[in-house]
Amino acid sequence: MTAEHQAEHDYGTTPGGVVEPPAVVLPERRLFSHRARRLRDLSRRLRSMADFLGFAARLAQAQHQVLQKRTSTFAPDSQAFDLALEHGMPPLSVQSLQDDLDWQEDLDALCDALELNVGQPQQQLIQQLRQLDQEDRRNIAIEVLNAGTGTEGIRAFMPLVAAALQVAWLRQSSALSRPPKRAEGTAQTVCPCCGALPVASLIQVGRERSRVRYMQCSICATEWYMERARCTTCFETGKLDYVGLEGEDGRRPLPVRAETCGDCESYVKIVHLDSEVDADALADDLASLGLDIMIARERDLGRSSYNPWLIAG
Repeated sequence: MTAEHQAEHDYGTTPGGVVEPPAVVLPERRLFSHRARRLRDLSRRLRSMADFLGFAARLAQAQHQVLQKRTSTFAPDSQAFDLALEHGMPPLSVQSLQDDLDWQEDLDALCDALELNVGQPQQQLIQQLRQLDQEDRRNIAIEVLNAGTGTEGIRAFMPLVAAALQVAWLRQSSALSRPPKRAEGTAQTVCPCCGALPVASLIQVGRERSRVRYMQCSICATEWYMERARCTTCFETGKLDYVGLEGEDGRRPLPVRAETCGDCESYVKIVHLDSEVDADALADDLASLGLDIMIARERDLGRSSYNPWLIAG
């Protein structure tokens, strides 16, 4: 694959019209099922990544199974988060709820659902994870929720723990009575629902959100509006560039580009649902790992988003 650069700001701004796009959108419970289908499709299209993406597809399918079948013991009152929602605070703060949500039970259920559908190396990893005590698991979860890369000893466990955290938080975010307010200022760099970093940005489709950009949370999957042609980290507009990958035939293999910023020397990926409606923020971010590698080699920019399934040392 080769690099494709685009200096001009051809991503536009919010489209005009009488329909105002929602500022914050809560996730649907079918998200993991959709993600699993997308990952299976990507594993067939990208043969060099087939094993990696195939395992990710099985993990997403296990998430869907756990979300649908398991009932959480964490059942707050329907008005428990009203104060936070009213005052613009993340109602499902990852820092406040990490010891309250029963994500460790979700992790056990994930291991049960996944174990018989993976190869021997992954089965061994699952067995090792089962042998960890709750405090060791909690320390791994803290590393994920802090958007860390982990030490060599825990790094292999982090995507599995992250998958359980995503189930636990999406269960709660999808059940909120209303979305939180869109944050102001620098708080827009993190999720308004739980305070975690985004996994990527999406150019959305649909009557209310056509061609509008949203960030998607790496933990609870809430989406929040973010202007296009504007850095999602420092909010500057003057030194943006758009970088993609091209195949040997000159076509883009994925509907993904990176928006790079020369002001703060960071980048975030843009996943175009207007090019492929079945694209998924986390799945297409995994599949476009080559773009991260290219940026690291050619530009040495910092990644402003976080994919807890893509842990690199």
